[in-house]
Amino acid sequence: MSIIFGFDIGGSKTGLLLGDEQGQVLRRVEIPTPAREPFGPALEQMVTAGRSFLAACRADGLPVPQRVSVAVGGPLDIERGILYAPPHLAAWGEAHLKTGLEAAFGLPVDVEHDGNAGALAEFYFGAGRGARNMIFLTMGTGLGAGLILDGKIYHGSTDMAGEVGHIRMAPDGPVQYGKAGSWEGFCSGAGLVSLAHWRRPGQWPSDLTPRDLISAARGGDPAACEVVREAGRWFGRGLAVLVDILNPDVIVVGTLAVVLGDLLLDPALATLREEALPRAVAACRVVPAELGSRLGDVAALMAAIVRLRPGNPPPRFE
Repeated sequence: MSIIFGFDIGGSKTGLLLGDEQGQVLRRVEIPTPAREPFGPALEQMVTAGRSFLAACRADGLPVPQRVSVAVGGPLDIERGILYAPPHLAAWGEAHLKTGLEAAFGLPVDVEHDGNAGALAEFYFGAGRGARNMIFLTMGTGLGAGLILDGKIYHGSTDMAGEVGHIRMAPDGPVQYGKAGSWEGFCSGAGLVSLAHWRRPGQWPSDLTPRDLISAARGGDPAACEVVREAGRWFGRGLAVLVDILNPDVIVVGTLAVVLGDLLLDPALATLREEALPRAVAACRVVPAELGSRLGDVAALMAAIVRLRPGNPPPRFE
């Protein structure tokens, strides 16, 4: 059984994990992401934390890893493991993650876009098992997608496939992902706050947090629930575009669908049925991510798992 050292690199936090090729996490710690540092000092900080983490694992008798696996947001050259100044890590500039981590740990390093890694995690171990064509939507702070088509992850020509949050859904609307009316502006954690402030700036201040709005909606606050329902309707319009174009078996939705459940998904599914072709809708399930709170951890291992199991894909398409 191969052991993997995983990095789940986010804009504010980075998870360090020891796991195996079955997606089991043996140990995990979390450190602040040095997002405001240039890449050189940031890499040094992460390497120092990683060495301490591995030393503690060894001291407790845990196995030694054979590979390093990284999940991180793009833009990203996946094969070369180069990150190109994404919005959440802009200070890093052109960050050579793969070569930097290989030099530091002396192990092969595999890198994957976090949306694709989430898709692969659900495809191998979660709600996408048995599917042929699956879309995974991150729907956390932002909105991105991982696309699995005919059983394989689809990267696109420049590793930018799945940037669905950038689609313009309306001529005007909340501003996220660099444009007004983007799908991310209506349907993400940050988008919920933007939507609430855009609709009722007197009621919802711009410094409102997604956590506050989500908590209010889950507590039954009528105004917060209406914001979530509107987001759900916009979500359904975007789902209809994906269903009509890609005709998937299943769409797996991340954080917000797990946290908000039917409050978000009921209006989304009603809109999807109104907007998309009936035969395509009938063939597609829309479900929350099955891995739940484990998703980010398993996703961090997936770049290596796919390399380790090229001839042993998950059971699918009878």
